[in-house]
Amino acid sequence: MQIPQSIDAVQQMLSEQGYVCGRALATVVFLSLKLGRPLFLEGEAGVGKTEIAKALAAGLNRRLIRLQCYEGLDASSAVYEWNFPAQMIAIRTAEASGNADRDALNRELFSADYLVERPLLQALRPDEHGAPVLLIDELDRTDEPFEAFLLESLSDFQVTIPELGTIRAPEPPIVILTSNRTREVHDALKRRCLYHWVDYPDFDREIEILHARAPEASETLSREVVAFVQRLRTEDLFKKPGVAETIDWAKCLLALDVINLSPEVIADTLGAILKYQDDIQKLQGSEAKRILDEARATLEVA
Repeated sequence: MQIPQSIDAVQQMLSEQGYVCGRALATVVFLSLKLGRPLFLEGEAGVGKTEIAKALAAGLNRRLIRLQCYEGLDASSAVYEWNFPAQMIAIRTAEASGNADRDALNRELFSADYLVERPLLQALRPDEHGAPVLLIDELDRTDEPFEAFLLESLSDFQVTIPELGTIRAPEPPIVILTSNRTREVHDALKRRCLYHWVDYPDFDREIEILHARAPEASETLSREVVAFVQRLRTEDLFKKPGVAETIDWAKCLLALDVINLSPEVIADTLGAILKYQDDIQKLQGSEAKRILDEARATLEVA
């Protein structure tokens, strides 16, 4: 599928994949696609940063390649490595057969047959459907040396493998980087990208998202769930629930055939929206009822 030619077309394409977004986010996605610039998305966990890449890949019918970042991630894990066990078997087989031509064996061992491609190298390969979507997820979990390497890779969209030479992308991939902001990412990398802060949605937007992702939920239940979660985000919690938790909770309530929220139902299903015991304990007793009452009061005012 061709790149959408307008902001409205981007918004429509994402909506068709179940991703509801505002015009500001649709605009920066459109510009990223139009200009071929990486898109850097920051925001709290669970607000939908990763889902944007998934929706884009599905909407454009492109391959999604995901590099999940973690502490200690290095270039070899992100780009390529050699299949050492297979190389050892080839060496032993050659020795056993008595045909151990060292130069020929060396060329064979370091050929493409023994190359294990990691996400960054995979993203440089040609694809019949067009350039893939490369998701570099949770970049803030890595360290500065990897950021520096990534900065160079995103500048040239090429990597050099000493044994095979330089591999260039025939068409630059669509790059989306995400960060939960557990630490600051270096300015040099951000300058290479278009930037957008993905915030928690307002009430109406979150209702739209819930309708798209959990359409079985009734209007009454959806409004109560969203109002409760939005009110919960104003509390002093270690980890506020994201949109992903709102969707998960609604699906849990549907599985339990819940029609309306009650303090008892909330207490039984808190594990769907809160992931830390300290936060769960804060909602024990009358706290859940207080927040539910306040959430219903905002619905009545609305």
